[in-house]
Amino acid sequence: MRSKLKQDEKLLLITKLHWYPSLFNPLFLSVFCFGVGIAVGSYFYLVSIASIVYAAYAILDRQCNIWIVTNLRVIDESGLFTHQVIESPLDKINNISFSQGIWGRQLGYGNIMIQTAAGHGATTYFGVENPQQLKDTITTAQEEYKKSLTKNSSNNKTSIATELEKIYELKQKGILSDQEYNSLKTKILNN
Repeated sequence: MRSKLKQDEKLLLITKLHWYPSLFNPLFLSVFCFGVGIAVGSYFYLVSIASIVYAAYAILDRQCNIWIVTNLRVIDESGLFTHQVIESPLDKINNISFSQGIWGRQLGYGNIMIQTAAGHGATTYFGVENPQQLKDTITTAQEEYKKSLTKNSSNNKTSIATELEKIYELKQKGILSDQEYNSLKTKILNN
């Protein structure tokens, strides 16, 4: 994980591409080319070496292509030689769905579609390891995030009411003038 967490941000899940959709073709191609290179000989070894390099790249790329769920956002990191990051704040995610084909259900991978409030619409991630766990983690994080916002909002309303009561008592005792009271009241209500 190359992204830094924000203050009070907690890591909930890190997942990546499943090995089958990301590595099966490169590894199969490498073994096939190597076998043909042994059987045929000549320059086919160069193709074999190129396919092995491609398989090595796919293995390293799989390690860099990850999805991170925190209590504040979903982060999509990719890029072996570059670093690309796409962040989706939990409060901007409108819908999450996943799909799995026959092989995906058997081997534990699938596709995740995340719809956000952004203008570009939905983003689909293909070949994700355990897509239901990713979906459930995002949904649970969203619920917890909404609860924390509601709790903070009610605490804030309580503290405003408490502050208004305090300055009203000071006004009643004659410690604050009407002008000072109205000034403080406006300041508290605007914060």
